[in-house]
Amino acid sequence: QVQLVESGGGLVQPGGSLRLSCVVSGSISAINDMGWYRQAPGKQRELVTRITRYGGTNYAESVKGRFTISRDNAKNTVLLQMNSLKPEDTAVYYCTANIIRQGWVMASNYWGQGTQVTVSS
Repeated sequence: QVQLVESGGGLVQPGGSLRLSCVVSGSISAINDMGWYRQAPGKQRELVTRITRYGGTNYAESVKGRFTISRDNAKNTVLLQMNSLKPEDTAVYYCTANIIRQGWVMASNYWGQGTQVTVSS
């Protein structure tokens, strides 16, 4: 069994910062790409950023220069540092990881339960 547990969401004023973390646990052989998606009320879930196993990254245009993704492979953890937050960043943020379970050959995508980020004055 594999679990992704996010933490770090909350309420912040515009211009403020938050750091989200996601820890992967369970019977894992390898973790490939990890990333963050978000879903605002009434909108589709969208990719925010992702990072490869070797540190390659890409970002949505709307967050470039403000958000930074990083990972600690030894701790099976991915972080999202969010700076200069705007009201339009308000959403539920979901962690995702492409994981090969122990004893398996193929990788599958797993999701966390989501953490709410609200940017408001």
